[in-house]
Amino acid sequence: MPEIKSNPLTVILSGVNLGQEDFDYTMSELAQLTKANNFETVTTITQNSDRIQAGTYFGTGKLQEIKTAAAETDAKALVINDELTPSQIRNIEQQTGLYVMDRTQLILRIFADRAQTKMAKTQVEIARLKYELPRIHPSSNPLDQQSSSGGLANRGAGETQLELDRRVLKKRITRLQNELAQILKSQDIQGKERQKSLIPKVALVGYTNAGKSTIMNHLLDLYDQDSAKKQVFVKNMLFATLDTSVRQIDLPNQLSFLLSDTVGFVSKLPHNLVESFKATLAEAKNADLLLHVVDYANPHYKEMMAVTEQVLTELGITDIPTIEVYNKADLTEVAYPAVNGNEIYLSAEDTSSIEALSDLIQKQLFAKHPVVNLLIPFTEGQVTEFLTTHTRIIERNYTNDGTALTVQLAPEILGKVEKYRV
Repeated sequence: MPEIKSNPLTVILSGVNLGQEDFDYTMSELAQLTKANNFETVTTITQNSDRIQAGTYFGTGKLQEIKTAAAETDAKALVINDELTPSQIRNIEQQTGLYVMDRTQLILRIFADRAQTKMAKTQVEIARLKYELPRIHPSSNPLDQQSSSGGLANRGAGETQLELDRRVLKKRITRLQNELAQILKSQDIQGKERQKSLIPKVALVGYTNAGKSTIMNHLLDLYDQDSAKKQVFVKNMLFATLDTSVRQIDLPNQLSFLLSDTVGFVSKLPHNLVESFKATLAEAKNADLLLHVVDYANPHYKEMMAVTEQVLTELGITDIPTIEVYNKADLTEVAYPAVNGNEIYLSAEDTSSIEALSDLIQKQLFAKHPVVNLLIPFTEGQVTEFLTTHTRIIERNYTNDGTALTVQLAPEILGKVEKYRV
């Protein structure tokens, strides 16, 4: 068959509404995920019900409706808004003649296509294999012939499932987990070095495509003359960023902080994927401040915020001070930039907005950093050098007794220089 890029796979979107308030939203999100996979949606079919059919997910009448619609539209696959059991997938395929892909597999395909680094690719493959483990069965999979991206995205169901049995998959998962453990050792060393630096850590979190990477890039533009070399990838698509990027922001007032850009979230994010990406999100867990970036122009932004908060809770990322960054205010009628406590309404493309965000970050990060007067003897130049590197020097004077400094410093540094305080 032709490649996806020249001849997209035609699919039907479907789901069962059990009365959830956010059902329409999750279905519209499913359409975006389908588009991100470069599939062509020919129609959407939903069912209102008070329960899911254990064996077939849908009722008999709805399955027949889907089969008829597929014949009329020449659809090749059925994309379903929930994670299905292996038997549900097999039964639906038998009754409709369509290849069935649930929401979890759809998201895993996107992650497989977007992963760039060794760490991200390994994490995605572990999650995918754990998903496939109970689902190995002979199945006509149009994606095997359709996918052009190769690698993980090419190894979904069909031929690969016939070749691999559960024992082989388990051994492969174990091998990949060992490889990931080795990668994480290196990451852990880097993380510990950052912990030792005493530089405060800020992490961008939020829904996919909310503007986290754009905010990071414009903060770099504001303060770094070589920012072009440090820019992170930005594109208007779901899950453009899977790997955590860390950049140091050096402020004009001699203060600095580390800013990390993390993987975005989406509703019903597969559990195995959340588990696999715990390491990637370690930067957020170790942060002193979170920037929860929200696409304020999206009518479903409240649901998006709830999803982000739920995933952070699952990952044990709680009780960290947070700034709610309501981005894309330029697409709304709200005046920007505007600050209200720990909330800021802005446009990531607006310089005054980035400046206002920077001011708010500094206020949050350094509010508890005391300003003190110190007198350092000339014989202890290494102390002066340490303070120059790790604190904000507000004033420096040379006296007969030594170097007089007025500095703003982190509380953990104060104990080390208390004896020089005047």
